[in-house]
Amino acid sequence: MAGTAATVGVTAALAILAVGTCAVAGAALHAQRLAGTADAAALAAADTVSGAVPGDPCTAAERVAAAGGARLDACELDGLVATVTVGSAYGGIPLDACARAGPPRR
Repeated sequence: MAGTAATVGVTAALAILAVGTCAVAGAALHAQRLAGTADAAALAAADTVSGAVPGDPCTAAERVAAAGGARLDACELDGLVATVTVGSAYGGIPLDACARAGPPRR
């Protein structure tokens, strides 16, 4: 009887640990996807501001962010350099990522 209680306790502890590990891994994966979306949105804005692609740079960044499942929180242009911030939530926890694209700094 005591062995059964110990086995149930250890199994429950391992199950809680596994669920917690999966939640943390999911949040890390979501953050990496969000960073990739920010990179793509910044590149889209930089391509547009350089004239390589017609249209409004921030609108292009917003479209790319939406395609990546995020929202565009900020879009700043400084010459040919575009800096964007995108955000979304994972399990009710807000996450954001920022990216810069354009010619290299001198």
